[in-house]
Amino acid sequence: MKLVHLDLKGAAPKVSYLEQVFPLLSQLGANGILIEYEDMFPFKGELEILKSPYAYSEEDIERIQQLAELHKLEVVPLVQTFGHVEFILKHEKYQHLREVERFPNSFNPHIPDTMVLLKSILSQVIEKHRHSTWIHIGADEVFHLGEGMDSKNWMSHNRGDMGTMYLKHIKEVLGFLDTQYRGLRALMWDDMLRKISACLATGSFLAKYAESGFEVVWFASAFKGTTGPAQTWPPLSYHLKNHLSWLKVMQALPRLAPLRFQGIVLTGWQRYDHYSVLCELLPVSIPSLAICLQTLVNGGFTEEAKRKVLDVLGFQSMQLEQSTCEGRGVFPGADIYHMVEQVNGHLKESILKALEEESAIKGWFSPYHRKRQFGNPRNMESFGSKVLKLHEDWESFVRDLRTQLEKVYFPDMVEEWMEENVNPYLDQLRDLVKDYW
Repeated sequence: MKLVHLDLKGAAPKVSYLEQVFPLLSQLGANGILIEYEDMFPFKGELEILKSPYAYSEEDIERIQQLAELHKLEVVPLVQTFGHVEFILKHEKYQHLREVERFPNSFNPHIPDTMVLLKSILSQVIEKHRHSTWIHIGADEVFHLGEGMDSKNWMSHNRGDMGTMYLKHIKEVLGFLDTQYRGLRALMWDDMLRKISACLATGSFLAKYAESGFEVVWFASAFKGTTGPAQTWPPLSYHLKNHLSWLKVMQALPRLAPLRFQGIVLTGWQRYDHYSVLCELLPVSIPSLAICLQTLVNGGFTEEAKRKVLDVLGFQSMQLEQSTCEGRGVFPGADIYHMVEQVNGHLKESILKALEEESAIKGWFSPYHRKRQFGNPRNMESFGSKVLKLHEDWESFVRDLRTQLEKVYFPDMVEEWMEENVNPYLDQLRDLVKDYW
């Protein structure tokens, strides 16, 4: 199985965009999607507080599954059950469930209310995914586990064994799923499991899982969202190398451990956590995703894989080391791809060049002059038309970019992306033009 991870804890696409993307995923070789809903799920009743103002409706959830079925994509919902639960623990109502009172990252596994809440969350999500045969319980990066007083007390009576404490909670979650939803298979991230018995070599940690009774194993690669919390453009060669490395592990697996390889999740993180900024947007990352999927399908980034990527995406060529693709592009969100490329490559540079290198601005229109509205018209005219034209061009461009983003995303995300990536530079130009007039 090749699952594409849709991380909705930031920049959740409208369903109308997923309608365009799902056939593309299928065409490129994916046969499933891992959906990390977080606050985009339409929680009801007691849990309604967890919903984003732009959360999907129940109809949206149903439509997503219909689209997935239409394009032969297995849907696997992801519900975080231990760490990365900031979207829950940030609320005053649930603060008492924090492992450490100050931090909203992780659940305290010793409070009965933690499991009560998790059962309710899992039940609501599973009830809306009755055709899914898998669920992902997250369980990665349980920051500060063992630092709360309840955990310290537990460990003092249990030989300080953090691993057993971690597994005790996971077994409770899995026990609930097994009892209530028999036949539903569970996936989880393995970073916390590795720490329980630290192993350095790939072979040895896979052997550990085999010795522990696991029969099958999944891997997780990444097509975006792993090279920096504020990264806006995916490094193509980096993600390609990641998949080539995983192909080597897959080929070596029979020699390393008696485990059957069952699938891979191509992760595409949208935020590092609920509080961090957005990283690479999905439309900007589709070329990376296409390269990664076709590498897995073809057992390497062969000429055949490269040709398929170019044909499907409507590009003429690609430069992996420069992380660029040449050509118009015909994939969903291609306009956003090109416009973000412009923002990345030219916005900051062109504005800073105009403001920093224009001697007439530095000499006759400095912050001192602007503050006192004191300037020589003769010298101001020498740079005025150039700066006004630059401002007009970028404002027009940004209006078009906003229009394209609004087709794919909800208003809160559009504002956030603009504030993070456009306004810090364009506002400097706007302020100068305002003072000029």
